[in-house]
Amino acid sequence: MTVSQGSVPKPSRRTVVTAVGAAGLTAALAACGSSEESGSTDSAESTPATESSGSSSAAGGGAAGTVLAKTSDIPVGGGKIFSDQKVVVTQPTEGKFKAFTNICSHQQCPVTSVSDGTINCPCHNSKFSIDDGSVKQAPATQPLAAMEIQVSGEEIRLV
Repeated sequence: MTVSQGSVPKPSRRTVVTAVGAAGLTAALAACGSSEESGSTDSAESTPATESSGSSSAAGGGAAGTVLAKTSDIPVGGGKIFSDQKVVVTQPTEGKFKAFTNICSHQQCPVTSVSDGTINCPCHNSKFSIDDGSVKQAPATQPLAAMEIQVSGEEIRLV
């Protein structure tokens, strides 16, 4: 191949396919996660979501984020999945609202139900606590990621 000054040679098809394959393998390995942290189910890693008592300074026009639901839409001891926003909002106890990603930490399947105090993934039957997102049933080893919400009056907003 002759390369003139100022031009950049194009990579071969083999080079491109190899690079894309390596990137995909890296992403797949990262998605499986590490089992090094799986032994600590009792740790206080993070507070899963912003809880709010209902009072907010958002009345002055500084309202945060997308309105997901009214507080009355979220059953006590249960929750509701908002697929478009990729979030699950739960109410573990009266007036206490939590939010988590709706993507299972095991193999990134979307969770599809909330029942009996757990958020449930249909792909491999992992279950997560509605209170803190922690794993209640394997094969998942990592909790659901917390998401921030704001409760203002009867509105629940994704921040």
